Amino acid sequence: MKIGFVGAGNMGGAIIRGILNRQLFSPQDILASSLPSPQLDQLVADTGVILCPDNSNLIEKSDIVFLAVKPQVMPAVLQAAAPAILRRRPLLVSIAAGTSLQQLQNFVAAETSLPIIRVMPNINAQAGEGAAAVCGNSWVSKEQIDTILGIFRTFGKAWELPEKDFGIFAAIAGCSPAYACLFIDALSRAAVKHGLPKDLATRIAAQAVYGSARMVMETDDTPWDLIDKVCSPGGTTVAGLIALEDNAFVSSVIRAIDAAIAKDHELLNGQ
Repeated sequence: MKIGFVGAGNMGGAIIRGILNRQLFSPQDILASSLPSPQLDQLVADTGVILCPDNSNLIEKSDIVFLAVKPQVMPAVLQAAAPAILRRRPLLVSIAAGTSLQQLQNFVAAETSLPIIRVMPNINAQAGEGAAAVCGNSWVSKEQIDTILGIFRTFGKAWELPEKDFGIFAAIAGCSPAYACLFIDALSRAAVKHGLPKDLATRIAAQAVYGSARMVMETDDTPWDLIDKVCSPGGTTVAGLIALEDNAFVSSVIRAIDAAIAKDHELLNGQ
């Protein structure tokens, strides 16, 4: 089986490295086509994957084709590659945000029984701790879904979700790494205010957030259970939590998720 990547930037490259790290495919079975860049040159040099001269050439040789390009260029990429796609009929796997299964099919040919899977990954795949949602159209088999879930589970967690829930998933998993990094940076800046060097403060804050996430994932405690365990009566943590809630911390996070979901709907509706 050959697996191809149309686009090999940050996310495409992360998926390729994850596949190779777990030895799911050999480098000779992974094909890539992308705009020339130092990043692409480094990927090929590091991994030994096969670089194809263009997208159509890659598609003609691939059984699974990952579409790892920006949403705004997806229509042009698929329309140009449509003849090769309809000849080869590979499994198409899109990781483009805000582009539905129906839109992907329409970009190739409105009336065709082409298997298409949509994946919503996040940037943490680059650290081997990704989160991904997977769904397929009516021409995708359970075996194909399981294959793609298996690939994404080599560098994190993956769940099969209905497409209608992708906007929610994108908001809490796709966008949240930025929110988490903002929180980490805010913690470190507060520590700088009180005398710690920024680099050290950032490493300490990141470790604390990372450890907290692992506690949620690896114990039976809910987040609120863990909050209660940290809070001593009349202590420093309670004082800090009260200050956060005085400034509407929880409702601010909820509003951020609302805004992300609303923007996802706009993208899907072409607004």
